[in-house]
Amino acid sequence: MKHLRKTSHAKYDLKYHIVWITKYRYPVLTGKIAIRVRDLIRLICSENEVTILAGSISSRHIHLFVSAPPHLAPAKLIQYCKGATSRKVQQEFPELRKRYWGQHFWARGYYVASSGNVSDEMILQYIHNHEDDDEKQDNFRIAR
Repeated sequence: MKHLRKTSHAKYDLKYHIVWITKYRYPVLTGKIAIRVRDLIRLICSENEVTILAGSISSRHIHLFVSAPPHLAPAKLIQYCKGATSRKVQQEFPELRKRYWGQHFWARGYYVASSGNVSDEMILQYIHNHEDDDEKQDNFRIAR
């Protein structure tokens, strides 16, 4: 537990693997565009107290492994990143207008998975150790 982060009322270790792709999977994340997108994502993450543990920008998609505070939902973080980068990149690189005439730079969806130091089995074992014999058939019970 040496990697815990703190807010004023919580200690946490929340990590997410996030992936999203360009619209139509066009390979446009190269050169100056890729550098600008990386800089914008770094700025957005720092403004929201998110630490980038690792990241990769390929020509068609972005991978991020981040540590985020508990008050920031992964969906909200992705919304901030995709929205701001799409708007800024399309303003700064007019050559993208030919490909993205509808002002949508990123595809609609994304992938997110949580990561942590404790496995599902360890959590289940911890919870089941707090149970009484008469409540073993219920998976959400009151510990005494």
